Amino acid sequence: MLIVPEMKDVLEAAKFLEGRIRRTPVEMSLPLSEAARSEVFLKLENLQLCGSFKVRGALNKMYSLSGQEKDRGVITASSGNHAQGVAMAANLLGVRAVICVPGSCPQTKRDAILSRGKGMVELRVIGRFYDEAEEEAKAAAEREKLVYVSAYEDHHIVCGQGTLGLEFLLDVPDLDLLIVPISGGGLIAGVATAARALRPGIEVVGVHASTNPSWKVAWEKGEVVPVEESDTYADALSGAASRLLFPVIRKVVSGVAEVSEREIARAIAFLHSRHHQVVEGAGSVGVAAVLAGKIHLAGKKTGIIISGGNIGDATLLKAVAEAGDMY
Repeated sequence: MLIVPEMKDVLEAAKFLEGRIRRTPVEMSLPLSEAARSEVFLKLENLQLCGSFKVRGALNKMYSLSGQEKDRGVITASSGNHAQGVAMAANLLGVRAVICVPGSCPQTKRDAILSRGKGMVELRVIGRFYDEAEEEAKAAAEREKLVYVSAYEDHHIVCGQGTLGLEFLLDVPDLDLLIVPISGGGLIAGVATAARALRPGIEVVGVHASTNPSWKVAWEKGEVVPVEESDTYADALSGAASRLLFPVIRKVVSGVAEVSEREIARAIAFLHSRHHQVVEGAGSVGVAAVLAGKIHLAGKKTGIIISGGNIGDATLLKAVAEAGDMY
């Protein structure tokens, strides 16, 4: 059962992670601020260890395991970023880790997983999309007596991700609006918990790729139902919305917005050109939503989480070429 985190849990995670991860910079975006006629700030988690926010939750979870659990070894499913954090922790702790990724996981992320895990990681490529890899990982955990580590439906994972929101609000305490990428829901659940504890009136909005409409449909129907997804620049946002986290998120999140592939490509190119940042598709969706007018800032001081930077050279060049002179 998932224990809904409270602010004290996020603070405990922050204390543990201090010195183990980077406190990533917050940068004001002048071009976005001018376009939106509002102050817009970017939290650059593409500069985090392992190139993504996921290391926060992964380290917090892996170090919480008992000695017996470490002896058994762990198994997880990941679209690529969570896996790098688990691999890093597995190497540091000397824990065997089996990591299942979908076929959509880019080669650059697969290589990084094996590199960070050294000899402690076994990588298995399962199916095409995240949900297939997750289903196999859960089944293999039962068959092989491994400890299953969820990428999002876990108390320690959510608390670790919440430290990102804590840092953001400490750096910019008077934010009115926070824009967060959303997939399973672990990031936005943790971030919203911390942000609303520090600033109760803050508005939190999730953004997803239109190729994976799980959150859009769930928001409209009031429950998570199966949907079909297709390939996307935002490969890290694959997989269904969490049924466990959905009722929690509905209470603390104002709504969700979707962005197209062309809009994501435009945001990747914009961040590269105007901010000199290499950002993957999933990390770009908040900027994509603002550039496309999907979220109207209306003078609100706004924070956007840039969640990761693990993008291959070929994909980056493709996005820049597709965006053309849109930005």
